Amino acid sequence: MIMHYNPIICAIDSSDLAVAKKLIKATSPHVGLIKLGLEFFTAFGREGVNEVVKSGAPVFLDLKLHDIPNTVSSAVAAAVSLNVEMLTVHASGGSEMLAAAVKAANKKTKILAVTVLTSLNESDLQSIGFSKRTVTEQVLQLADIAYKSGVDGIVCSANELEELKKIYKDKLKFVVPGIRPQGSDVGDQKRVMTPTQAIQKGADYIVIGRPITNSKDPAKAAEEIYKNLVMS
Repeated sequence: MIMHYNPIICAIDSSDLAVAKKLIKATSPHVGLIKLGLEFFTAFGREGVNEVVKSGAPVFLDLKLHDIPNTVSSAVAAAVSLNVEMLTVHASGGSEMLAAAVKAANKKTKILAVTVLTSLNESDLQSIGFSKRTVTEQVLQLADIAYKSGVDGIVCSANELEELKKIYKDKLKFVVPGIRPQGSDVGDQKRVMTPTQAIQKGADYIVIGRPITNSKDPAKAAEEIYKNLVMS
């Protein structure tokens, strides 16, 4: 596989700043971006994100914003001032909220709309009232709203990529969590795929957390995953 860039996003979800810094220093040379999520942000806030950005690591700020349009607009404006590369909002917030997020962003920060979390399957969707839709149908509906609202990309599982690429190829970027190298523990993820499978199905970026950060040698783990992608 010819790789023109590193598609790996390493998820650093730690409330221990020393541990987070150590992981970022070890993995950033071997991945495309560092993902900072709610655990990191609620522990260290803007100052923590700013520290990582200043270190030179490209940051994907995964806050999954979901609120009324005015609140999300203000939150996006505050977040993009940190010079992060990507920022997430929930597609289920609706077209007005998504459009407000896009309007509040700048040229540097890409707005990504989260469709259906990879920790959910069809049984989970049914339990929260989506009894007449499959996961793929729900993802496609949310992707349509997100695209029409002007977002730069969407977050989805690799399972939905083939259907989405038929409609949005070259129109949206696809960021795919729920990635587990062969033999890894899936943990709380339910819609999973290996790194190679996800890239072959059309993922632009793949999010990998615990298989890298919980390994004995995170730098080596990240490097091996990238090497396997290049060789596949």
